Amino acid sequence: MVTIMAERPTAINAAQPGAFEDMLRIVEQMDTPAGYKAELIRGKIVVSPWSKLRYKKVMKSLRLQLERHAPEGHDVDVAPFLFTFPGSERAFGPDLHIADEAAFDADGRHADGEALSLVAELTSDSTKDVDWLDKLDTYGRVVPVYLLLDMKMQEINAFWDPSPKGYRSRTNIPFGRSLHVPAPFDFELDTSEFVGDSEDASRQVIE
Repeated sequence: MVTIMAERPTAINAAQPGAFEDMLRIVEQMDTPAGYKAELIRGKIVVSPWSKLRYKKVMKSLRLQLERHAPEGHDVDVAPFLFTFPGSERAFGPDLHIADEAAFDADGRHADGEALSLVAELTSDSTKDVDWLDKLDTYGRVVPVYLLLDMKMQEINAFWDPSPKGYRSRTNIPFGRSLHVPAPFDFELDTSEFVGDSEDASRQVIE
């Protein structure tokens, strides 16, 4: 039986660590409890809590705005689907994803990371390091746009123009101001609804 910590991710080493495909198969076969997701990070299976309830408002606003500008044939969702990146031997379940609908026609429980046109992650104390380091590096080689929302600092970072060495471009703004989401979206994202009054917010937006 797997013991899962309530607030922080738990890394699980397979009994016989093997190749990426073997580890991925273990992730797919895991029966994670409701409210948790399993990802493959740095050769380990990491089980972590799904987003906090107070993130729902932000995720809803983000999803509704992105839906109006998503590339044709691409779907916006916050369901915990697993996307694989064989070149980096990673498998992530983004907080929000936009991907080619054709990627979901296949059998199985994971989709190809190359089908993604945008991912968004909302950081927490338990996921911040992975969002800023491992995911930034992996997404930066494949995914056209990565939106990283730092919920503690109350700011949003946009990364785009992926390359074999990672994203070539980045911008950062505090919640409350508009953010230009680059191509293939090319629109101004209204972040006024992202501003929260939670006790861990350490920055106030000054107009």
